[in-house]
Amino acid sequence: MDTVKIIRTEADYEATVQRLEQLMDNNPPTGSEENDELDALACLLEAYENKHYMIVREPITALEVIKFQMEQNDLSQKGMEAYLGSPSKVSEVLNGKRALSLSMIKKLHQGLHIPADLLLDIRV
Repeated sequence: MDTVKIIRTEADYEATVQRLEQLMDNNPPTGSEENDELDALACLLEAYENKHYMIVREPITALEVIKFQMEQNDLSQKGMEAYLGSPSKVSEVLNGKRALSLSMIKKLHQGLHIPADLLLDIRV
């Protein structure tokens, strides 16, 4: 097992990534020294990345949540009428042309178990 070192610089980071890739290519068995080294390097890399690299994620929208639930529940636009109302309302909501009403939010929350706060689509 190579000596595991703290990652202090970008050069240290790159060297650690290369070593991790070598170990992963070897596919060391669980419990081996190489596997322990791989785990230790992964932890060090994660800590360094969390400290030095900001990961920016776009907030998820209510429309994305609804479409995801439709896919998960194999629902068509017709199936969404129970939650959103008439076919035209369903179409407008799914095309981003109509905001959700409180009634729609309640139905989606109760029927599809979507957390209401995700449906409110509030940006902070």
